[in-house]
Amino acid sequence: MPAITALLHTRNDALRLGRALETLLPCDEIVVVDHGTHHATRRIAREYGARVVSAKANITPSQCLHLVRHDWILCLEPRESLTEALVASLFEWKAEWKPEAQSLPETTAFSVHLRQETPNGWQINPTPQTRLVRRSWSHWQDLLPATDPAAILLEGALLRFIVP
Repeated sequence: MPAITALLHTRNDALRLGRALETLLPCDEIVVVDHGTHHATRRIAREYGARVVSAKANITPSQCLHLVRHDWILCLEPRESLTEALVASLFEWKAEWKPEAQSLPETTAFSVHLRQETPNGWQINPTPQTRLVRRSWSHWQDLLPATDPAAILLEGALLRFIVP
């Protein structure tokens, strides 16, 4: 069974972080990279069992990868959370994992649909977002994996809430 590390980057996200962390049940480890928080973000992350690491200036995704313990990394923003369907998909993926699957190409990635809250209601982003990648992943867009059209689509979605 593959182990998953959830990786989140935060900066003064105390008001929204708890909701994100509550949904990470399929993850075996949670790493929060804190970018200079002045609120309760660090305390909340620790209450949910996350390991909190202070970010260095101009940190790159590849510099964060040495912080995780597991080969598979689920990346999300603190204003996002997993739907129950996505939680179930991740548990199912882990349960059905076969040893020969370890020989999947290093470029294998998984994507999810993103539903975003807007002032006019919820909108679905038509392009799935690549969010579950191997530690060796080398295609990044800022601190999240770059979208890979060849990524395998998981059932469920990420919910992105309006930032208060």
